Amino acid sequence: MPKKETIHIIDDEKIIHEVLEDLLSSEGYKCELSSNGPEALKKHQSRSFDLVLLDLLMPGMNGIEVLQKVKKMDPHAVVIIITAYASVESAISAMKKGAFDYIQKPFKHEELLITVKRAIKHKKLQEENIQLKGQLKRKFSFDNIIGKSKNMQDVFSVIKAAAPTRSTILIQGESGTGKELVAKSIHQNSERSEFPFITVNSGSLPPDLLESHLFGHVKGAFTGAVSQKQGLFEAANKGSIFFDEISSLNMETQAKLLRVMQEKEFMRLGGTKTIKVDTRVIAATNTELEELIKSNKFREDLFYRLNVIKIELPPLRERKEDIPLLTKHFLEIYGKENNKKNLEVTEEVMELLERNSWPGNVRELENFIERTVVLTRSKVITRDQIPSFLLISKDTNKNDSLASNLDLKQRTQNFQKRAILDALRKSNGVQKKAAGLLGIKPTTLNEMIKRLNIETNNIQK
Repeated sequence: MPKKETIHIIDDEKIIHEVLEDLLSSEGYKCELSSNGPEALKKHQSRSFDLVLLDLLMPGMNGIEVLQKVKKMDPHAVVIIITAYASVESAISAMKKGAFDYIQKPFKHEELLITVKRAIKHKKLQEENIQLKGQLKRKFSFDNIIGKSKNMQDVFSVIKAAAPTRSTILIQGESGTGKELVAKSIHQNSERSEFPFITVNSGSLPPDLLESHLFGHVKGAFTGAVSQKQGLFEAANKGSIFFDEISSLNMETQAKLLRVMQEKEFMRLGGTKTIKVDTRVIAATNTELEELIKSNKFREDLFYRLNVIKIELPPLRERKEDIPLLTKHFLEIYGKENNKKNLEVTEEVMELLERNSWPGNVRELENFIERTVVLTRSKVITRDQIPSFLLISKDTNKNDSLASNLDLKQRTQNFQKRAILDALRKSNGVQKKAAGLLGIKPTTLNEMIKRLNIETNNIQK
């Protein structure tokens, strides 16, 4: 049975109480009656109401005073002012102090009910918005970043210290380590959390189009610019802007970004007007920017401007003790999504998960768990339900251990090559499909193929 909304009627006239209570009760609302300000405020101290109907002219404490005190106790309270025709100016003044709307005496029943329904709808939307913000806060709270390992605890310490500040953040880590999740957590736990968090996929757009996206453009700035457009920096004003894979920016865009960070201002493409912004920059990279500086592919001055607080996210292979926690976390999430609760894996499967090097890191593990949950028909996930690449990982690790002249980096690269080639063969050379099998982005796969010098010409397409 749906909950009945409760309306608090505050009026010194008994006849108004009777008329409003009869009218609203007939529409299914519950009514609470108060004859003066002090009586009403006492009730608001112990409970909240879905709506308040407040008379403006009452002896002693008037409606404006009651409104201000109610809003101080409950900033989200929705109040409709009841006023005589001669006091309309006072009613408008009340709206400036937080009232939702006003109705005049003598009021028409139909008009009052329409206003009440509109106010109740506003209250529900307000509550839904608060609830969604709470869910967002929980989703991107530090508790949602899983890890008990020493290196992850060190990461948590830096995040907690950095989040409340206004400093620029540089997040470094391999693809799939959770850089964007960390960026969103920093934003949600900062004073900017009520303002936008904008993500810029630095490598997904050509340079000229990226500049238009970042800084906006004026009408006629280039062919196709038929109207003025706001840029992402302007949209993120007072909030945060997150540059994913900032190493992909070309040198010209890097110079413009540096100016925005230094001067807190920019001009739209083709424009002459200077626009001021207060936007926190959070950047992420899966490459060593210092190496790009040496090869003149990244500006040294921009690097130092970005590298105020650096957060280095360890790859999953360096935090094996976190795999059981992450596995349980993802089993709960995707079990709930697929109506398969209380899922678990056998000890043998957990050993295989811990043994695997996970080149796609946490994202790859998450995709693997999601796929397994969708396909499983039992509550306990066994060896028979997992793919062959996990089963052969024991043998490949054994072969690597025989080559004692290989360091950890070389062994990891060897495994990554094998995994990528295996995925490419299974997908007939289609990189997008191969990336899906590996649980990484197509752009990340392409970057890894280049970095590892993997020959793809002989793979059937």
